[in-house]
Amino acid sequence: MINSFSKRSVTNMVKAKLFVLDKHFDGWPKESDLKIVEEELPPLKNGEFLAEAVYLSVDPYMRAYEPSLSPGQTFIGTQIAKIIDSKNPKYPVGEHVIGQFGWRTHTISTGEIRGTVGRGTAPQLVSKKLKNLPLSLALGAAGMTGNSAYFGFLEICHPKAGETVVVSGAAGGVGNQVGQIAKIKGCKVIGIAGSDDKGKWLTDELGFDHFINYKTDNVAEALKKFAPNGVDCYFDNVGGEISTIVISQMNDFGRVSKCGSISGYNEAAKNSSIDMFIIGKQLRIEGFLVTRWIERWHEGIEQNIEWLKEGKLKYRETVTEGFGNMFKAFVEMLKGVNVGKAIVKV
Repeated sequence: MINSFSKRSVTNMVKAKLFVLDKHFDGWPKESDLKIVEEELPPLKNGEFLAEAVYLSVDPYMRAYEPSLSPGQTFIGTQIAKIIDSKNPKYPVGEHVIGQFGWRTHTISTGEIRGTVGRGTAPQLVSKKLKNLPLSLALGAAGMTGNSAYFGFLEICHPKAGETVVVSGAAGGVGNQVGQIAKIKGCKVIGIAGSDDKGKWLTDELGFDHFINYKTDNVAEALKKFAPNGVDCYFDNVGGEISTIVISQMNDFGRVSKCGSISGYNEAAKNSSIDMFIIGKQLRIEGFLVTRWIERWHEGIEQNIEWLKEGKLKYRETVTEGFGNMFKAFVEMLKGVNVGKAIVKV
């Protein structure tokens, strides 16, 4: 059998395009903080494979982790890529992998663990269990995003039927799925997001009981109206003033799952304190990195896929076309322009 590598000419090497950090962000990211460079890739060695990006994810954690990167380093992120050449039998040509390859069009990998987020993960073949579901869902509802919702909500909040759950950043990739899982578990769900169109999607299509537009509504008053008996579980994606309001209206021994703090990633934190509520209400607040459950990774993916196929979970994606538009998609995601999971299609 002739390896596909033999079809590649040494004089016609593959060139990868990649975004590298040029200088650290100061407040909101600027396009000049990153630059696109080209990198000529060497011939494959035994045990390596070459993957070509198909879909790339943009997520809030990228902004949070940016200070830990060094100038000149490829910007972080996960992608779905197609294997176009291989000298590793575990990664055959034609298959798709999920890898923490960063913002780049082509990657040579050995299949070993890499990544700067959490514990890092090895590239994994996209599960055939997706069957007729879109490939891109492996970055969203049936991937890390879905597992963040599944484990981060169920393992930390331990919701009980009849309880009231509030989700901030509710129209984002993680938030909308948390709300749907809460409904599956028999909870009353209140979503907080930034537009009435998002709210209509949450309530009319996803089954959320109520929606609060934090840009136009008085969040404190709306929450008292929709949750007159208090809040039992809060899944927090945003932090800041909104979280202070929600936590102030939680019941004793309420549970808070802290997934993110997007409101503070680009601006100085506001002078509001939730400490008095945490102590006085004896709340359990726990942050998490989804890789905490790496040994149970497939459990979450398989359950989310089952719910998707049963129609219990619905999804939306905001797709930006073109690798060169990675930065645009990233900033729009940080500003909340996206509905559902934000991805870039190469």
